[in-house]
Amino acid sequence: MNMHSLLFIGLLLQIITIGRLTSIVTGLISLTSVIIGRQALIRSSHPVSSRPKAIFALVMGLLGVLAGALQLILSNGGFGTGSGKLGAIVAMAIGLTGSCFGWLALNRSKRIANTAAANTRK
Repeated sequence: MNMHSLLFIGLLLQIITIGRLTSIVTGLISLTSVIIGRQALIRSSHPVSSRPKAIFALVMGLLGVLAGALQLILSNGGFGTGSGKLGAIVAMAIGLTGSCFGWLALNRSKRIANTAAANTRK
């Protein structure tokens, strides 16, 4: 390793603190819930194929909200200090959006399954 790469690694370790890294991971979990929840919401007309995605999005969204809240509680610095407070707040908002997408898709697939079952009974 030359001196330039060592300086780059040292600078990278100073910029990405543990608080920022946990906020990034929490944000990725929340973003995953939004992506999967949106896919489940689009494909909710097929209740069999969208139900697992909707449950996954709901659980991952709630996990993102809980992890963001835990990061927010445990961070001891202010905004801009590298503690990850702002990232945790953003991750909580994104996780809430993903869990709402999952909940909507789950309710829609249940409603479609109930109407299909009622139509077959007649």
